[in-house]
Amino acid sequence: MLVERLAQDDPRPIVSVVAPPGYGKTTLLSQWAERGGRAFAWVSVEEQDNDPKVFLTHVAEALDEVEPIDKRVFDALASPVGSARRSVVPRLGAAFWSMASPVVLVLDDVHVLRNSECQAAVSVLAGHVPVGSRLALAGRAAPPLRIARLRAEGKIMEIGPDDLSLTPEEASSLLRNAGVTLDQDQVAELYRRTEGWPAGLSLAVLDLRDGDAVTGAAVSIGRVDGRVSEYLESELLSRISARQRAFLTRAAVLERMSGPLCEAVLDMEGASAALADLAGSNLLLVPLDRRGEWYRYHHLFRDILLAGLRRQQPELVPVLRRRAADWCWRNGLPDEAVGYLVAAGDTGAVAGMVERLGAPAYRQGRLPALRRWFDWLEGRGGIEGHPMAAVLHALLSAVTGRPAEAERWASAVDHCQNGDVARPGDPAAGAWAALLRAILCRSGVERMRADADEAVHRFAAERFVTPAPVLLQGLARILCGDLDGGDLSLEDAVGVAEVAGAPEDLALALGERALVAMARCEWGQAEAFTQRARAVLRRAGIKESYVTALVCAVRARVAVYQADLPAARQELGRAQRLRPLLTYALPHLAVQARIELAHVQLALADPAGARTLMREVDELLRHRPGLGTLVGAAEALRAQLSSQCGSAIPGAPALTAAELHLLPLLSTHLSFREIGAKMFLSRNTVKSHAISIYRKLGVSSRSQAVSRSVELGLLAG
Repeated sequence: MLVERLAQDDPRPIVSVVAPPGYGKTTLLSQWAERGGRAFAWVSVEEQDNDPKVFLTHVAEALDEVEPIDKRVFDALASPVGSARRSVVPRLGAAFWSMASPVVLVLDDVHVLRNSECQAAVSVLAGHVPVGSRLALAGRAAPPLRIARLRAEGKIMEIGPDDLSLTPEEASSLLRNAGVTLDQDQVAELYRRTEGWPAGLSLAVLDLRDGDAVTGAAVSIGRVDGRVSEYLESELLSRISARQRAFLTRAAVLERMSGPLCEAVLDMEGASAALADLAGSNLLLVPLDRRGEWYRYHHLFRDILLAGLRRQQPELVPVLRRRAADWCWRNGLPDEAVGYLVAAGDTGAVAGMVERLGAPAYRQGRLPALRRWFDWLEGRGGIEGHPMAAVLHALLSAVTGRPAEAERWASAVDHCQNGDVARPGDPAAGAWAALLRAILCRSGVERMRADADEAVHRFAAERFVTPAPVLLQGLARILCGDLDGGDLSLEDAVGVAEVAGAPEDLALALGERALVAMARCEWGQAEAFTQRARAVLRRAGIKESYVTALVCAVRARVAVYQADLPAARQELGRAQRLRPLLTYALPHLAVQARIELAHVQLALADPAGARTLMREVDELLRHRPGLGTLVGAAEALRAQLSSQCGSAIPGAPALTAAELHLLPLLSTHLSFREIGAKMFLSRNTVKSHAISIYRKLGVSSRSQAVSRSVELGLLAG
């Protein structure tokens, strides 16, 4: 018996339960949990869990409910910015490993996880299962693990459809428990036609319990491919009251259900009681918590009901979803609200909600959710006509290393602001649009300065406190040659950022002040600013950001001046890893950082690495030629490089931006072909980049490249 196998003291730490819908994966794990002997931490994975911070929060809370885990896990999750993969996952893995009592961590419906960071987190958890505990992964597809290796090492117990199919004895027991009496031949016929498929048998039990003829029931579910839907329509739904049918069918629009949500969405008195009755049947709903508040349909059952609703009342589906969105918004579930509006296809409402949620979501470090929303809107033309959404999309693209998208949406903002004279102005969007123009610096530093000045005035008029406008005002003045005036503005930006609680802007302003101090040969002051910037980023949990890249570059230059070459190499590696985030969408920061890094490379006797950076500077200046004083700094660096000769010393990598993009994926379980699919590259291109990385790092294999990159700081350990 499967439950007995699971309950035994099996040394294999991983349990994989993989089967199509309706095979009782969740039921099996629930029965295992009921046997006792171990505590269970249960996470039912849903679509919105493709945001790493959301997924990891659910895992942490589930483990914490069993045994309190390290508070630093929740501190990292609460951090407004920062990479979940680098700040949360290692701590969560360590917390799992440190649990004193045996525990089974269940990730149910793990196939829903398509986000690469979430999949990588599952892999890390699989490597941190404490002795005596288990990690159980249930889903419709193989979990994101190196299954072959786990098999070879004897670390995984695999359960599939053949294991999950009910035996004839189990089918008979199911019928008896439901109060259905059949003779032996009738049971055999029913079992033969369903082939032990648990969902089919459960549906047959529902029908037979209502008094259907045995032969008719067996025939109606005799084929799995489409007959279940026909069975539900003709044999179950047609025999219940109109009210019960309306509840079952309309509730199918909900990803998960609670009494209050059903009351609000279905507009039916007694919806909570109806849900409680369904939950008591233990046949159609899966509980999502231990309190009996939240449930979901069995996925197959929901799919069938929803198909019926779309066929019979298609106009009602979006109405119900909008009601669900409204309830979720009012009850503090904004992500689910957006999800329902997306499902309803209401592009205008989604755009409006994203305009409200965009800035907070960015501050919370929820970039995957933002990208998902914007990608959906973009595919349906939903951003056009919503200038604030377009501004947020452009800003998000700029700071996450997607310059082409930033340019495209900045142009859309310009069109919204200037092209439609009949549209009334949006003061808030106008302020953000001026800020965006200053950030992109598409028309030279004089125009950047004017845009920054405009942003300062507009934000003041809106009484919106943010350090970004005055920070850009200071940077523009510096690029225009006004070092003193720029530094005064940066000083003001530091003060505003401290009051506003904006750690990224604060660290950036301090990094820029360090560059000013270096220009004045005030190296002690420069070091103090960089130390303070680093402390700000560390306290905020910000490890992977465009700001971190610049701060690390400046710190590396200060370390070179202090003749602390080990520290310079360490900061260089960190900056190099984040260099792809600095594109022509942030041209001033991108050029600044590369010039500083090139000087560091030269100090470390790596002219080849410096030339790689110089080529990127030249490319940036082709996109943004009017960068003021940076043009002269680039020319001076170019002249210095022309007098240098030689190539990189061993271990000093000169990776291109494309190679740096690839490097983190080399540390995953993905093949070159799978990596290519994620990066929209061919397998051969990925392989060529990988071989180039091996050569530059002085290694001969993928694993060696990962190890060497960790040593150099190009990858986090």
